[in-house]
Amino acid sequence: MRKLINGKGIDLGVCYYPEHWEESLWAEDLDRMLEAGLGTVRIGEFAWSLIEPREGEYTYDFFDRFLELALEKGMRVIFCTPTATPPAWLTEKYPEVLNADMEGNLIRHGSRRHYNYNSSVYQRLCCNIVEKSASHYAKHPAVVGWQLDNEFNCERDTFYSESDTEAFRCFLQEKYGTLDELNRAWGTVFWNQTYTEWTEIYVPRKTNTNSNNPHQMLDYYRFISDSVCRFAKMQADIIRKYAKEGDFITHNGMFANIDYQRLGRESLDVLMYDSYPDFGYELDTYSPADIMRDRKWSRNLSEVRAVSPNFGIMEQQSGANGWNTRMEAPTPRPGQITLWTIQSIAHGADFVSYFRWRTARFGTEMYWHGILDYSGRENRRLREVREISRKIAAMQEISGSKYDAKVGIVKDYDNIWDSQLDRWHGRVEHFSQKNLFEAMELLHVPFDFVYLENHVTLESLRQYEVLFYPHGVILDRERTALLEEYVAAGGKLVMGCRTGYKDMDGHCVADFLPGLAAKLSGTDVQEYTFVPPDEGRVMADWDGVAIEAAVFNDLLAPVGENAEVLARYTSSYYAGTPALVRNRFGKGEAYYFGGAFALDTAKVFLDKLGVADPWGDVISLPESCEIAVRRGAEATYLFVLNYLAQPAQLLLKRAVKNLWTAAEETGEVVLEGYGVKVYVL
Repeated sequence: MRKLINGKGIDLGVCYYPEHWEESLWAEDLDRMLEAGLGTVRIGEFAWSLIEPREGEYTYDFFDRFLELALEKGMRVIFCTPTATPPAWLTEKYPEVLNADMEGNLIRHGSRRHYNYNSSVYQRLCCNIVEKSASHYAKHPAVVGWQLDNEFNCERDTFYSESDTEAFRCFLQEKYGTLDELNRAWGTVFWNQTYTEWTEIYVPRKTNTNSNNPHQMLDYYRFISDSVCRFAKMQADIIRKYAKEGDFITHNGMFANIDYQRLGRESLDVLMYDSYPDFGYELDTYSPADIMRDRKWSRNLSEVRAVSPNFGIMEQQSGANGWNTRMEAPTPRPGQITLWTIQSIAHGADFVSYFRWRTARFGTEMYWHGILDYSGRENRRLREVREISRKIAAMQEISGSKYDAKVGIVKDYDNIWDSQLDRWHGRVEHFSQKNLFEAMELLHVPFDFVYLENHVTLESLRQYEVLFYPHGVILDRERTALLEEYVAAGGKLVMGCRTGYKDMDGHCVADFLPGLAAKLSGTDVQEYTFVPPDEGRVMADWDGVAIEAAVFNDLLAPVGENAEVLARYTSSYYAGTPALVRNRFGKGEAYYFGGAFALDTAKVFLDKLGVADPWGDVISLPESCEIAVRRGAEATYLFVLNYLAQPAQLLLKRAVKNLWTAAEETGEVVLEGYGVKVYVL
């Protein structure tokens, strides 16, 4: 059985850097951590030189001493592979391991994540350090798990080294087989880009128009993900040779250009995330109009949950953000560390590790504060962490329970990556994703992200009453067939504008739009346009309710006897044209909406489809509060989180048990600013 995130308890931990502190402080630090309820430390992710100070010269004494002390104190340890920061001796001797920018300039030593995944030299040296570390440290009884690298694709998620070009050619040869097939897929007859030798192909480079072939770019993003996944598996395969029974392999982060579904399947026992809600108050980006602020991290946690239904937090905010160069943000206010910890647990975390124990006194992150400040003195944040640990002790029964949602937002990596490179796609996708999330938060609708990957089955989709696939621009027959099965079995599917416009190569289809989705949606897109900017908002009428059809409009016509027009545009030159069509398909319904989803429009959809406020018979609460629900075998746990400094008024419509006090509550309840409640139903 896994030693953490195993359904047997919720655990707390903290990130620690013994190399930053005098060894005389270690014992005191571990004692204070344990006294505060922090039973696990993560170590070693940036410590390559402490194990291999020079090429081929290995020394283990430093971490041996720390692990022996951790064992003596009863502290569990998550050990990291140190490959996120190759040492100076390595990059100086082998500059080919460095990443490069689009113009070929090397990303030099002096920060972190300065390597590329595809250098054969770097892969060899990484295998060496992972083999030496795992073969020596994995047997130690204090070690309970391993973190691969640190935050893949953080800082930079594109790679332009010579090694990447060589690997990209191999990736393409394996995918396409022949240059004729590649030329077809990339549409290279456009602008005379046809390739006659594989050596003519490079990773994207600077062009005269600053615009690369879009089909090449789509494959390039796929290639980056493939590179990350292969790099992770290379390390995981080594660790599994030495790991003790119950030791786990994880990785921390959710960054761009990575297929985390594949990463999880191939290399991880569980995914962890680094959660920093204080970014919602960052000085350079803060906007009073942003009603979500730190609440946006619930969206990120939902992404993690799509990979690991129960997951861990490797780095949970415990102090102010800040490098010396950017990301300034205030110290968490009283109650916010608790709020953000419970936010993580509410969304499925069964392990939360705070970043960090002591704030570093030097380096780029010397203003990224941890639980303790530079002096290590007793402080308010440590007292709050102690109180959190007491709350967690009363929450152990929640471990292993799953987040409960009846609404899903469908995603896939092909469309994610296409929306990054295609402005037409990205404009509607980013708009709708933001507003669908906010609508569900404000109407207290728990939801999941649902990835259309090869392992997804009809049974896994049927748990959702409603699925939103806002802009499935790229479609293939397999995904379309699965969605047809879902609707035919009784589900409700909502699609937005630009659905089905492209095939898997990113080519616009020659079929009548919405392409492969035409049969399911019962629609014919006869014309389309961006919303003319000089006309303001384009509206539609849905049974007397005005909804905005934002950003881009498909002009629809119903097709088939089961297709019914529910709403028509009421403005612009196409007023009177259908804007929303419902198609009865088998036992279910498919809805095709001709716009992107504005916030109020998304709210109307949730209300009319009968999924708004699903816990309204239990509790009434203001929009400033979030509801999250975890369901276990014997009980359901309802989390209420207040993201404002002002108290919130709750109305409990029936008696429910407060998990922390064991007392029943009913009627009007006041939830303090940044307060949290957990009720047992």
